[in-house]
Amino acid sequence: MSASSWFDGIPVLGDLPVAQAAAKLHEMGEETVAEQLIRGTQSTPGLSFSLPWSSSPRAKDYPYSHTTHAFGYIPPAAPGNTSLSIYSISSIRADPTLRNNRLKITLDRLRAASYPGKGMHHILIHFFGKNQLPGKEEELHFNATYRVQSGEHAAIQGYPIFVGLTVGGEGISFRCRTINIKNEDDEAFLKFLDSDAFTSGLKLATVAQPAIEPLSKMALGIARMVASRHQNVSIQDFDLGLDFSQITTRAPLAEGSYVAVQVPERDNIIWNWDEWIYQRTSGLIIKKNNAEKTLPHNYLVFSISRYEEDEGISI
Repeated sequence: MSASSWFDGIPVLGDLPVAQAAAKLHEMGEETVAEQLIRGTQSTPGLSFSLPWSSSPRAKDYPYSHTTHAFGYIPPAAPGNTSLSIYSISSIRADPTLRNNRLKITLDRLRAASYPGKGMHHILIHFFGKNQLPGKEEELHFNATYRVQSGEHAAIQGYPIFVGLTVGGEGISFRCRTINIKNEDDEAFLKFLDSDAFTSGLKLATVAQPAIEPLSKMALGIARMVASRHQNVSIQDFDLGLDFSQITTRAPLAEGSYVAVQVPERDNIIWNWDEWIYQRTSGLIIKKNNAEKTLPHNYLVFSISRYEEDEGISI
C-alpha cells in the first residue's frame, strides 16, 4: 500500500464536510462548537454544508480544524544554549553526507494546544517511512500512543520511531497522522502499545527483514480502524519528502529537529519563524519577544540524527 492511500476515505477533522464535522464534534462532547459551526454556515451566503469545515468562518477559532502546516527546522546546538532559533525548512541546506547512510528518527515533542474534547487526550500517532535497502524498499508503519492534557505537551523526548533507517540516493519519505481517541473501548485496546515491544521504535537492519512487512501492515490496520471509529477523529496529517537537492521549494534532509505546526492557510502565507524560538528548559516554542506567550497551535517536533552502530538491531 502506498503512503498516499494509507488513510483514504478517512479525512482529518478539517477536511470533513461541515455537517459531518458538526456530527463528529457532538460525538466528542463539543456540542457548543458544533452548534456554532452549523449556525455560522447557515448565516453565510454561498457556504454549503458539504464544503470542508476548514472553509467555514467558524473554523478559524479552532486550531484543530486547520489542514495546513508550517514546517520549521532547529539545527543541532552546543550544550548551554537555552533559546534556539527556528528556521524555515526551505532556507536550510541538505547534508549530502547523509546519502546512502543510516539514520535514527525520534519524536521529541507533541503539543496539544487545542484538541476536541475536554481534559486528558489519548492520542495515537501513526508514522510512515521507507527503508531503502539495496534492491528493495521496505514500507514502514509504526504507531505510538500518548496521554496529554489539553493545552499542554506530552511527557516525551527522544522517543524512537525508526532506528537504523537506510537513506537512498534521493533522500527519505516521512509522513505522520495524529488521531484523537475518545472511544473508551479503543483506549483499553491500545494499552498494549505501551509495552516494551512498541516503545523502542522500529529497529531496522541493512538487509530485508521478513517480519517488517506484516508488522507494518498490522500497525497501519490498527491506525485505520481506530481513526474510523465512533468518537475518534484524525487531527493532523502531513507528508514530507526530505531530499538532497538545492531546489528552494523542497525540504532538505539534514541532522537536526523538524517542527510541523498546524496553522490556518492564511497564516501559512505570512508565517515568519523569526518571531518564534525554541526554549530548551521548558521544551516549548515561545514568542521571541514575549517569553510568556507560547505557540497557540498543535505541533510535533521530530529529530533526525546519524545512526550509531552500537545501538543494536532487533525487531
